Amino acid sequence: MTIKDSTGSTLYTLSGVPTGNIITGSDSVNVLASLLGGTYVSVPGSTGDINILLNALSAVNFYIGGDTTVSLGVSAISGLTLNVVGGQLSFSSGLVASALQGSTINISQGGTYVSGSNLASVLTGSTINFGAGGGTLILNGGGTLIDLSGTSITNYNPAKDTIELQNTVTAISGYTISGTGSSRTVTLFGGNNNTQIATYTVTLASGATLADGTYNALSATNNPLKITYSNGNTYIGVCFLADSMIRTPSGETPIQDLRTGDEILAWHEGTPAVRKVIWTGRRQATTNPSLPDDQAGYPIRILANAIAENVPHKDMLITAEHCLFMDGRFVPARMLVNGSSIFYDRSLTSYEYFHVETREHSVIMADGMLTESYLDTGNRHTFRQDGEILAIGGQHKSWEDAAAPLEVSRAFVESLYRQIEARALTHCQLDKSMASTGQTPQITEDPDLHLLASDGQIIYPMRQTKDRVLFMIPPGISSVRLMSRASRPCDTIGPFVDDRRALGVLVGDIVFFDSGNTTDLEAHLEHQPLDGWAGPENARCRWTTGNGLIPLGERAPLHFGVLSITILATNTYFTDTVLPEEQTARWGLKV
Repeated sequence: MTIKDSTGSTLYTLSGVPTGNIITGSDSVNVLASLLGGTYVSVPGSTGDINILLNALSAVNFYIGGDTTVSLGVSAISGLTLNVVGGQLSFSSGLVASALQGSTINISQGGTYVSGSNLASVLTGSTINFGAGGGTLILNGGGTLIDLSGTSITNYNPAKDTIELQNTVTAISGYTISGTGSSRTVTLFGGNNNTQIATYTVTLASGATLADGTYNALSATNNPLKITYSNGNTYIGVCFLADSMIRTPSGETPIQDLRTGDEILAWHEGTPAVRKVIWTGRRQATTNPSLPDDQAGYPIRILANAIAENVPHKDMLITAEHCLFMDGRFVPARMLVNGSSIFYDRSLTSYEYFHVETREHSVIMADGMLTESYLDTGNRHTFRQDGEILAIGGQHKSWEDAAAPLEVSRAFVESLYRQIEARALTHCQLDKSMASTGQTPQITEDPDLHLLASDGQIIYPMRQTKDRVLFMIPPGISSVRLMSRASRPCDTIGPFVDDRRALGVLVGDIVFFDSGNTTDLEAHLEHQPLDGWAGPENARCRWTTGNGLIPLGERAPLHFGVLSITILATNTYFTDTVLPEEQTARWGLKV
């Protein structure tokens, strides 16, 4: 048996594999005896499982090209070699922590390992090795911290390989990358308190680069790992909804009717050209109303004529991250939402959405609007594929492979936003029942700055001199939280600002005068996640998220102290910002 990649090059040559060990369709392989060795293969397109009902002791090799679940009759296995070659591998539920210790999972040619209901801890003591063509590692966090420090992840190339985390404890807002040589440790954090969500260490593939630093997962540009979050999982979504009309050489075809091998039109420098569809996929989405609209999963409705006359020629429904082609650039739809002619359609809480991919990322036309085809950045496995499979695997791509540059700068996007906003009043049939409802939130420049002490007391400023705010700290207080209003710039300024962080105040130096000693408190200046703080800036300052923790360190008993905090900048806030419940005791004077 010969296993080849999509170009026809030979990857593996296997001999002596019994016919009964090869899955070609939906029938499963059932092994009743204990295994001391052996080889099992699932070919592309197959869906049967491999069930080893007794013991798999060691030296068993698997080659996975289909969609295969391996069921093992033991809770601890060692020495397995699992080669996921363009297929999808998962294990049946019930594996315990370290169950795969000593085993190796090789993922290549676009293959995927899915942990399913098994937690990420089953991989402790195992090796994950990415290979040619890239692959995806999907891990179940089970709502707890994902710690892969005991798992060896090698040959990782972020341009080709994806590590997806499911059922994480909170939305991911940022991450840090650190390391020396080819080793990199990635730590993800999120939520208002910058809770640590996951950490893993990888060995980079030859030629791969991943710069040290702190990054914003909500940014389209300062996000080298292309991390996004929705419904408890990290993934990237760029899709059409049903009945989006795609322009083809013979007219328009609903997106859901396109199949692999069909032809569509793509635009290059204003000229249409025929391109063949190489993949289509679909997926069901369910919204999460507890999140902001842009992260909740609501589709965006673009009314007919919103952009120009007959552009689009009917209402267009797309996902928030889908990009429109405007003035030679791709612009995410979420950055153009104006609440009238372009808005989140909250009436759609569950829907199916679709992808269509051409060999090269393309500018295509949907509903009369130039937009983008699917760009496989590593989330293909999350979709159900339609039609026949043309090739196994294929390299994951990034925006460097896109048909046009991604543009998220305010200078570029706000101009487009204002044009569309002005046009909405005269050229669109506005349906106020579907567009934004309710009164416009009131805004303020007042951060409502105060402290929440470790014993629950509220401490208001005793004095403010220019950018320094002073607080009197009673005895027995070991830490305080710098409390303020917090808002996202994309909400208070406009969606044309690509900053979706919840920001309180920008803090510089913090100095504590206590018991005759002067101490510089610098925990917030370290490049580490810190409760209640946004990701570190590339300077001696850091934004809070509205409740930044400030440890005060060792204190002498019965002494009052003075805490001096330098506020370098504030934000624009909504006046109805909800802060954590606070006790009513106050220290100091409110100014």
